Amino acid sequence: MAIVTVQWFFFGFSFAFGPGNTGFGSFQFSVLNFHSTTGSVYGLLPDTVNSQTIPILAFAGYQASFAVITPALISGAVVGRMKLLPYMLFVVLWSTVCYDPICRWIFSPLGWLHIYGALDFAGGCVVHLSSGTSALVAALILGKRHDFDPKNSFDAHNLPFTVLGTGLLWVGWIGFNGGSSLASNGVAAIAMTNTNTAAAAAGLVWILIDAAQGTVSISGACSGIVVGLATVTPAAGYIQPGYALLMGCIGSVIVYGWLKLKTRYLHFDDTLDAFSCHGMSGIVGTFCTGLFCQIDINSAGANGAFYGNPVQLWKQIAAILVTASFSAAITAGILLPMHFTFGITHTSEDQIIGLDQTLHGESWFGPGHHANSSKNPANSNNAGNAGIPLAIVNTAAVPPPAQLKTQV
Repeated sequence: MAIVTVQWFFFGFSFAFGPGNTGFGSFQFSVLNFHSTTGSVYGLLPDTVNSQTIPILAFAGYQASFAVITPALISGAVVGRMKLLPYMLFVVLWSTVCYDPICRWIFSPLGWLHIYGALDFAGGCVVHLSSGTSALVAALILGKRHDFDPKNSFDAHNLPFTVLGTGLLWVGWIGFNGGSSLASNGVAAIAMTNTNTAAAAAGLVWILIDAAQGTVSISGACSGIVVGLATVTPAAGYIQPGYALLMGCIGSVIVYGWLKLKTRYLHFDDTLDAFSCHGMSGIVGTFCTGLFCQIDINSAGANGAFYGNPVQLWKQIAAILVTASFSAAITAGILLPMHFTFGITHTSEDQIIGLDQTLHGESWFGPGHHANSSKNPANSNNAGNAGIPLAIVNTAAVPPPAQLKTQV
């Protein structure tokens, strides 16, 4: 939030939405100075291109939330093994060279994919596909964690936090998608309804698939909800609620199957399945938008293949291909030089000790509480595994970090 907000203030918003050509903006809106187009240097008035219904400063702040969350999603693929300073540098470079151009192309009325007719209501390509693809590339470049086990890759670190986070996401996402109408109107109403419906449908389908296999996973149900939210995002303001329910079901089935395939055969270490839950959902949602979108729902959209306009499906496929290929190339172009020069991956030794200690000098259990301490909740008879590293829970006596480091 700190890095991207500052980047967005100085030049990110201007690159994405400022005056310029169809591929890139300019420095004209740098430091959020809007005098040249609105007559109000502080951005208190709408402009004629980006924010016809709200002050352009409000539009810039709203779009900042998209810019912030997108590289944050990538972190889910590399958490636990990527060095902090290289990650911070990556966020700056990726936001500037990858996110801002894609945002320009699709979200800005001046962007070439927007002019071409590709539809993305609230970030199926701009946010989810770009971050998901980049997450996959980053995970492949960094390699696997020292203890990576594909069969146990779904184990949650802390289920209460997972459930809490999912609830916050679900509620927040309704505003995230509804706000893309930039007005309190019928399009906002349909986007909010579709978002809620798709999330509920996807979560239920995931639970039913789990139940058919014998065990309903709480973390799996949360994943299903997120998949539904991400799948409907590009279509939220363009489709009927019935299609939103269908898209949630389709997205849940496809991503669930993909995760099974990944676990059994692919074995790359995407820590929190950022590509699966966001990248795959972005692909499915953007594709389905080309089938189900309807100009009667939103006059700023188009009719899809189900409404006599199969060309729209190709436009959506083009947006998918452009976003995925560009994101992959930029991510590799940023990370590979860093990887082969000063290195971006923590050593196995540091990973075993834990990055809380080796990188931050802090502890999950608070000051004075070590992993093997009698004060550690993990050593209590009533302790569960949530939040406790598996190696600690299953080990009778774990040496202190200094001794462990020597042993390693």
